[in-house]
Amino acid sequence: MASHLANIFGTEQDRVNCSFYYKIGACRHGDRCSRKHIRPPFSQTILLPNVYHNPAHNPNANYTEDQLQQDFDTTYEDLYCDLANDLAKYGNLVELHVCDNVGDHLIGNVYARYEWETEAQAAVDALNNRWYAGRPLYAELSPVTDFREACCRQNENGECNRGGFCNFMHLRLASKKLVSELKAGQRLDRRLNPECNRGGFCNFMHLRLASKKLVSELKAGQRLDRRLNPPKASGGAGGWEPPSSRDRRSASPPRERKRDDDR
Repeated sequence: MASHLANIFGTEQDRVNCSFYYKIGACRHGDRCSRKHIRPPFSQTILLPNVYHNPAHNPNANYTEDQLQQDFDTTYEDLYCDLANDLAKYGNLVELHVCDNVGDHLIGNVYARYEWETEAQAAVDALNNRWYAGRPLYAELSPVTDFREACCRQNENGECNRGGFCNFMHLRLASKKLVSELKAGQRLDRRLNPECNRGGFCNFMHLRLASKKLVSELKAGQRLDRRLNPPKASGGAGGWEPPSSRDRRSASPPRERKRDDDR
């Protein structure tokens, strides 16, 4: 009996727990649902509800598809890099998805999946104290683990009849070039600056350092060369001076000082 309940947990055969909530992380019935919505105590995925505002949902708007894609790419980059001082700040961001649905329980939802559960928990703790676009953020752990099951397959094939009111996710996709650049920047920064909070988008320099062994060998060689080849004394009237000092002399001759009797 126990194994049977474990096998059907969160599925459509489960008469106690809501399958939609466990598959999509949201249910159109909300708190009025007849089945249980048990929030996970730990998860790799976090949910930020009602964050993205699609300008196409405005009935008075008149945008071309290229304009909508450009607007979304800007929003996606902002979410990836600047939302609450960087979503990627809290760990290795594996997936970032934005819902394009218009139903109340899915509209503008943002899902972020991290590599580790501790990273997701750190993001939830920090984001609940932040604001974005003039509004307070609300973050929670989400039971969604497989976005292939959460997304509407008919919509991916252009065959969904419910449109934006579908109860499965209709994802708004950023351009492939932007996604590739963001992920490449994140990987590079984590390799070079594992403790930086803002990643590759930091406004301060992230320096590429040589190995300590190489730096030590170069400095030791420089000291040894100075010891074996000291600067030679100059035979001119000016006495000894380092060769580098002569090299830095001005190209124009110095002015002659006026004697007191010439003044």
